[in-house]
This record gives sequence, C-alpha cells and structure tokens, in this order.
Amino acid sequence: MIEIRKLIVTMARQNRSWGYTRIQGALKNLGHSVSRGTIANTLKQHGIDPAPERLRKTNWREFLAAHWEMIAGADFFTVEVWTCFGLVRFLVFFVIELATRKVHIAGIHRKPDEAWMEQVGRNLADIQDGFLRGRKYLIHDRDPLFTQSFQQALAAAGVKAVKLPPRSPNLNAYAERFVRTIKESCLDRIIIFGERGLRTAIREFVTHYHFERNHQGLGNQLVLSSAQVNSTGAVRRRDRLGGLLNYYHREAAWNACER
Repeated sequence: MIEIRKLIVTMARQNRSWGYTRIQGALKNLGHSVSRGTIANTLKQHGIDPAPERLRKTNWREFLAAHWEMIAGADFFTVEVWTCFGLVRFLVFFVIELATRKVHIAGIHRKPDEAWMEQVGRNLADIQDGFLRGRKYLIHDRDPLFTQSFQQALAAAGVKAVKLPPRSPNLNAYAERFVRTIKESCLDRIIIFGERGLRTAIREFVTHYHFERNHQGLGNQLVLSSAQVNSTGAVRRRDRLGGLLNYYHREAAWNACER
C-alpha cells in the first residue's frame, strides 16, 4: 500500500491536470485497483489540492519547464570607464535565451531613460531580426527601467514581460551567471578607456562566449560552433583583448568557422 500511495502522490505532482478518476485509471494500467476515495484521502494527507486548484498554482520550476524554449531573461550590469571627463559609469542591458544560453547586448548607455528603453524594446521584438523573435516570455527583475512603454513594445510583438518577485535573483539565475562570467573573465581584469573601448571589450567577449568558451551548463560544449572537431593539424591559439581571452583549435577546424 505504501508503494501505491507514493504512486498517487507522484502522478498528482507530475500531472497537475489529473483528477481522481484519471489517476485511478493510470493506476489500473499498472495493475492496481484503487478507489477514488483512497486517492482523495492520500492527496489530502500530503497537502495536494484537487486538480482544479492544482492547475491554478503553477510553480516557477513548472513554468520554466513548460515554456523553456520560449523564455529569455533580461538584466543590467554597470561598468566604470575612464573618459576625458573622469570615471564614468555605463549601464549595459543584455538578454539571454535560457535554452541555448545565447546572449544579445541590447544596449549600452550612460544615462538610460524611458525613451531609450522603449526603443530597445522595439529592436528586441522586431519581427524581422529582433533577438526575441519567436519567444513568448521575457523574465526580468523590478528595476524601474523596465517601464510600461518597454513592456508594451514587447507585447505588440507577442512577447510577455514577466516581472519577478522582489529580492529573487535566483529566479533569473542564467542572466546573473552571465554577469559574473563577463566581469570575472574580462571586464574586471582590464582598464577600459572610453565608450568605444567598452564596446570593443564587450563585443570581443560575447564572440568568445559564443564560439570559443566551453559552457559547463551545456555539457561543456560551445554555445555556438560551425566547426567540426578535428584531431589532426597544427594547434593554434586564437587570442582576444591582448591574450586575455584564448581559444585553442586545430588549424583545419578553425578555417570552417573563421570570421
């Protein structure tokens, strides 16, 4: 009976729309004859609501699993840059696809405002070449820069902005991890002069991130690569930013994806 109760609980948690009768039928397929009353009492003992109430309480993990390919995350990070006016802080806005880990730098600005964010939103949701083309959800924190006009620009293209609860960076963990990666691997290790230098550093890192950096969250594979692995040929080093970022490859393999 313990095994049957475990099955009842497992089926209810894994199939939120299943009512008592549906669970009863699934158990019958496994050779167990169980009454609806027993199923109802078992779920009640484990604090599991009947099917209608369960459907109204989708948790975050289930939301991500159900829409994984359609979700992107957005976030900001700041970088201090030396300019002729002294030390200036720039804000970098980026978007990351959760499923692929592809990153798009949506904008860099000293003093971002509502009009700038609205235009960025339009660019992201552009039906021809916007980074969010084909996506349904964009998750983000409660930064005031995620304005109503920004959300409306996304909504016009069928992308819903999902605002995360307060003080919950773990719910946008992939975006947070990218910020840590770009800072630890690049931006915190160099002195940047001018906006042009900042844009160059970020562009070089993002290219390295996509084509040359093995990603542990993707089974230690490259995020993007058009080259086939080759075990022959001379080993070459592809360096960026004066050797700060390095990639080792076989010469024949590199030729296939060299830009």
